[in-house]
Amino acid sequence: MSADTGINSPGRAQVGLKTARTDKWWLAPLRIGVILGFFVVYATIRIFMNKWYWVNDYHYLTPLYSPCINEGCSPGSSHLGTWFPKFPVFIPYSIITFAVLAGFRGTCYYYRKAGYRSLFFAPAACAVPEPHKSYTGERKFPLIALNLHRYFFYGALVFGILNVYDGVLAFHGKDGGFGFGLGTLIIWINLVMLWLYTLSCHACRHIVGGRLKNFSKHPLRYRYWTFVSKLNPKHGTFAMASLFTVILTDFYIMALSAGWFSDLRFFN
Repeated sequence: MSADTGINSPGRAQVGLKTARTDKWWLAPLRIGVILGFFVVYATIRIFMNKWYWVNDYHYLTPLYSPCINEGCSPGSSHLGTWFPKFPVFIPYSIITFAVLAGFRGTCYYYRKAGYRSLFFAPAACAVPEPHKSYTGERKFPLIALNLHRYFFYGALVFGILNVYDGVLAFHGKDGGFGFGLGTLIIWINLVMLWLYTLSCHACRHIVGGRLKNFSKHPLRYRYWTFVSKLNPKHGTFAMASLFTVILTDFYIMALSAGWFSDLRFFN
């Protein structure tokens, strides 16, 4: 904002304090910023490793590498086949997965709020002036790309279904047949959190019930809209919780694949 607009406009009281708040208003954006920063660093490192993403004995595939569809993928990990030749070393095997899911989370309404407050201080909290001198809204590049959220949502649905397929394959025993281990449990906990996050999305709520003038003529969509509306208030909680479950799932599978320890088996 310019010097004569916003909080500095001539018609408003000029307060010399940065903020009159006396509580620890900075704690929440700092905490969220640390979490988001850690996830970005962790995910970036992992996708460029191009290894330790598949446990052949139990058919565990980390969600960060699903689907793995190039010829460089570990044997058995390409559940959908190999669509591409082996990628060069500087291209992550999970480049498509990363692009779609990072796009979905990056344009998410909750993460936009979290990012604006924690990373860009725009503003960091209520009644705390932001440091930026101007604001153009989400009408120019690159922020206009945030309006692609609903299209990334469709992609997230596809990858969510693929993750469920991976979860079913994770019921695999070391000697073949049915098996169940701690890794299977972790994978399915992550699946539940991912689907809660995806289905509680504002875009999902709009898609299932938006633009309807009369719910009585669309009882099935109204039922879906009611279900999503109950999840929607907890969307932020699911967004953050699913970050931790994704990291936990990936780290556990990485540790098994690297041979750091063995999977705790409950059956076979």
